[in-house]
Amino acid sequence: MTGDRWLVAGLGNPGPPHAGNRHNAGYLAADVLAARAGVRFRAGKFRAMAAEGRVAGLGVIIVKPLTFMNDSGVAVGGISGYHRIGAGQIVVVHDELDLPFGTIRLKRGGGDNGHNGLRSVTAHLGTREYYRVRIGIGRPPGRMDPAAYARRNFSAAERKELPFLLDRAADAVEALLADGLAAAQNAFHPGSPARTDRS
Repeated sequence: MTGDRWLVAGLGNPGPPHAGNRHNAGYLAADVLAARAGVRFRAGKFRAMAAEGRVAGLGVIIVKPLTFMNDSGVAVGGISGYHRIGAGQIVVVHDELDLPFGTIRLKRGGGDNGHNGLRSVTAHLGTREYYRVRIGIGRPPGRMDPAAYARRNFSAAERKELPFLLDRAADAVEALLADGLAAAQNAFHPGSPARTDRS
């Protein structure tokens, strides 16, 4: 296997009813990356849609798990094992309740912060030390259940900003692959010098 191959997994729930959900931000960003690379998703092994191409000059497998979010690790763990891709070359793109809508953050390692997709990926990989590109969806209003909020569609106002946000998420993945974590954080995290964000 080539040593430069990466796995980029966009998390979400399959099927038309979920297509516009906040929880599907990772899926949507994966679509942008695949379009930029000029590749199409095909159903493949390990219950996933996969598209192989080049991102930032590197060989990349872009994956959208076909399981529901809670079992995202089946695809990520299966494909990474099959292709012998270590955690240091895996990027998981996902929605993040604790970041304001429109925010992009990158980190390696850390907890799952209640995100069942990350919990499943960590369990199947046997490590937390993979990269994450976190797409802020904001907190729910009032007393709304966070899970219900994440499963709702983006609001009309958010949908107007969504293409820009997804482009930034795809930019963040490209920056991470091309320049490394510290440089990508410096570019996408406002106000502070490059650092290793492990929160």
